[in-house]
Amino acid sequence: MSFEKLNLIKPIEKALAEEGYIHPTPIQHQAIPFILERKDILGCAQTGTGKTAAFAVPILQILYSEKPAEKYKRTINSLILTPTRELALQIGESFKTYGKYTGLKSTVIFGGVSQKGQTDLLRNGVDILIATPGRLLDLMNQNFVSLQNIKLFVLDEADRMLDMGFINDVKKIISKLPAKRQSLFFSATMPREIIKFAGTILSDPVKIEVTPESPAVETIKQGVYFVAKPNKKALLIHLLKNESIDSALVFTRTKHGADQVTKILNGAKIHAEAIHGNKSQNARQRALSNFKSKRTRVLVATDIASRGIDVDKLSHVINYEMPDVSETYVHRIGRTGRAGLSGVALSFCDAEEKSLLKDINRFINIPIPVIRDHPFVQNEKEIGNINPSANNSRVTKKKSGEDFNPADAGQKNKKRWFGKNSFKGKSKSYGRNTARKY
Repeated sequence: MSFEKLNLIKPIEKALAEEGYIHPTPIQHQAIPFILERKDILGCAQTGTGKTAAFAVPILQILYSEKPAEKYKRTINSLILTPTRELALQIGESFKTYGKYTGLKSTVIFGGVSQKGQTDLLRNGVDILIATPGRLLDLMNQNFVSLQNIKLFVLDEADRMLDMGFINDVKKIISKLPAKRQSLFFSATMPREIIKFAGTILSDPVKIEVTPESPAVETIKQGVYFVAKPNKKALLIHLLKNESIDSALVFTRTKHGADQVTKILNGAKIHAEAIHGNKSQNARQRALSNFKSKRTRVLVATDIASRGIDVDKLSHVINYEMPDVSETYVHRIGRTGRAGLSGVALSFCDAEEKSLLKDINRFINIPIPVIRDHPFVQNEKEIGNINPSANNSRVTKKKSGEDFNPADAGQKNKKRWFGKNSFKGKSKSYGRNTARKY
């Protein structure tokens, strides 16, 4: 099917044609007609499936069709709520691209930068607002933003909102929306908490679940290097000395680690920049822009870049450190091999990360091939047995002279911290976990 058969208006068809969009992706093909029929949507789609256009295109068409013929005072008619600055900016670019012939105005607001430029745009009036939760609440409290005219609301990357602890902020924002509205709810995964939360937002939604015909883990060439932790930096330099690696996005687990790797690469005359949460928004945008334009060959990032960053023709993703969460691995490597192009994902695994690799192999159900042809190879016996049933050191550990039962140990720790009569076999949540109950 082509976009022409989706009954889109000419201004949007023209913009899509200029971008080379001919055939909609499965999520676009399924979602766009229902959104145009003004149905609520509960959508589950992985990164790289074209989800942004699936909601941006019909929102633009609906607002365009309802726009007054004469000059009018712009009010915010559509709100797109998303967890990160980078994703907000990318969504904002998409709305501008697809809507450039509609006359509709959109803007993006997020924290980490001065609010003045954003409030100036809001004063001039916008039709579509893309926002992160914290900055939106801040500007609402200052009366720069009113949500009373919202007709279309999108909650994007709902599962990540949960992971990042934004759900309470999201609930505050939703409480200010008109009861009569169209709501679109998108998430890469659908755990029970997310489904329950969606039920409080949506009214008789159409459920759409899209699994890519060729998942990223199947279309991307993957490999893992067994390497001692001290040798990782030397292996990274060794790989990047190969000029066939046109561009590389290198992932670390921590901000400090990203800065250290960047310093090491620049010291080896390999131009690199870092992007993470401690960088100012201007620095992050500049680093990303330099990487996209090929002025910077290597971008070193924390998992802030594992979702929502789309870099054309990114040839390599390198996991300098294995991610703590298996799903994050899929999001990381999904930055390459996009739009039908080939891509390579390489991972470094040291002895401490063997259980993480085991979890990833189980999650993707395709064992990552081991690359043994490199100067810093570590004996696999030192790494340990990488199979789904072995190496849970917390379970197999023994105390001297007796079997170790982790459940018993857990109860002893609870008594030590909370007193002998605490819990009595029941589990409770403390600290930030209590804010995540629905």
